Amino acid sequence: MTAPTPLTIDVVSDVVCPWCYIGKRHLEAAIAHLAEQSPQVAVRVVWHPFQLNPELPTEGADRRQYLEQKFGGPERAAQIYARVITAGRNAGLAFDFDRIERQPNTRAAHALIEHAQRSADAAAADAVVERLFRAYFIDGRYVGDVDTLVTIATECGLDGDAARAAITDPARLEAVAAQDADARRQGISGVPFLIFNQRLALSGAQPPEVMLDALRQSLAAAPPSP
Repeated sequence: MTAPTPLTIDVVSDVVCPWCYIGKRHLEAAIAHLAEQSPQVAVRVVWHPFQLNPELPTEGADRRQYLEQKFGGPERAAQIYARVITAGRNAGLAFDFDRIERQPNTRAAHALIEHAQRSADAAAADAVVERLFRAYFIDGRYVGDVDTLVTIATECGLDGDAARAAITDPARLEAVAAQDADARRQGISGVPFLIFNQRLALSGAQPPEVMLDALRQSLAAAPPSP
């Protein structure tokens, strides 16, 4: 029996980045195509934190005030988001920016993702990432709230008490901030940022075919499995 060929994809992203959600869909499509062509490849996706707004207070900020400061107001934001909405629709996502009432600090959300990756299988961790994206961009839930994050954790099959302990642990929250800072020191200034088998990097929500090509190139550059 041939041993599976490992392929690790490190994804640096933020749960309040719409292009990261679109990028996730594009990556899923690329992985699905790869699975059809090369079923022996065992793909592992690892999520890493990046905060678009690390300066936001823990309690977040009023969405309208945030848009005023960042874009000059909701009207200008709507113009900018029009392209995002179209790209999301093409990826099968129905963004509903009007439902977002508060702009969250995402440090605790990232701590939840890391907790899921440590404590559960890959499917559960992916479910947490997916549920966080959906909660924010489609359902209008406030993902900066501890109780909301615990609910999301339980919706994905995780233990609520353990999740609460993880996302309120000062050491874990500091670790998220440290990883964010380290990503910036490495030159990552925008997300999503994907690294394939530590050999090839892509910045932005590249089309599925571009990601599929990156998957193939990283496999071609990898040493043969023992």
